[in-house]
Amino acid sequence: MKIDMNAHIIPLKYREALYKAAPNGFYIQDVVESLPTLFDLDYRFRIMDKFEGMMQVLTLSSPPVEVIQDPAVSIDLAKRANDEMAELVMKYPDRFAAAVATLPMNDMDAAMIELDRAIRDLKLRGVQIFAPVNDKSIDSLEFLPLYEKMEQYNLPIWIHPQKPVEHADYKTEKKSKYMIFHIFGWPYETTAAMTRIVMSGILEKYPALKIITHHCGGMVPYLVERIKGAYDHAEMLRRAKYKLNLTMPPIEYFKKFYYDTAIYGNSHGLMCAFPFCGADHMLFATDVPYDSQMGERYTRQTIESIELMPITDKERQMIYVENAIKVAQLPL
Repeated sequence: MKIDMNAHIIPLKYREALYKAAPNGFYIQDVVESLPTLFDLDYRFRIMDKFEGMMQVLTLSSPPVEVIQDPAVSIDLAKRANDEMAELVMKYPDRFAAAVATLPMNDMDAAMIELDRAIRDLKLRGVQIFAPVNDKSIDSLEFLPLYEKMEQYNLPIWIHPQKPVEHADYKTEKKSKYMIFHIFGWPYETTAAMTRIVMSGILEKYPALKIITHHCGGMVPYLVERIKGAYDHAEMLRRAKYKLNLTMPPIEYFKKFYYDTAIYGNSHGLMCAFPFCGADHMLFATDVPYDSQMGERYTRQTIESIELMPITDKERQMIYVENAIKVAQLPL
């Protein structure tokens, strides 16, 4: 068995509601229609069948519901998505190990109500949030009740990065060029979100909180020594008043995150992260279906890269299956 912990989907009924709610000129319809794996289950299952023992944990594909319309529409979209994904898990238990809740993050009161419904009634196994949240930092005070609640549920938060093309590479320009906002901007946003969570003391306040980072923790594994050098140098520690609420060196909090394998097939990249996060904090994920083969390419390459890692069979099994069951409390 292999459990893909980040398999994106746009369920059919939700897709219809999304198209109706999206403003004129919004990019999403052309993107979705070009990737039938997002909504066509027969197409998805044909690809999954090429990989023995493949199961998926469903996460709603971008855009986040809070960027589509006002809070009332976002709430409705979140409920529709959660209902339909719960139905898919119930209907296809041999395909989908679980699904992850979507929350209307532009109305935190409503988000907390929907969180309870999604987990208690629909049996979803965590929540996904996009960072930044409508250009707000992930450590904003209004989001703290979510972290407290997720620690109590003992279920994970999936952090999915986002950075729009309108965020230019340089102040003298109006848009990002050459897909820099996506290729390099998203891993940066993952790294920024992780750093805000660490340095704001969220993991100090909620030590049992479980957070899954996309794209293998962005830049963190590659820059471990730079992080340690900047934050743990004695002089820096003396000057950095913002660290007074941390009881451990900042790098130790970065080790608390879970790092998924969605870097599209790069065993050297995974081995950059592996010594840092360890076998018990790495999760198999492919980021399907966002590749030229509707998900088949990323799945194949990710599996091949894990197989090439110089690790034990036990460690490989932890990455493929055991960590997912433990972190998300999967009923398998």
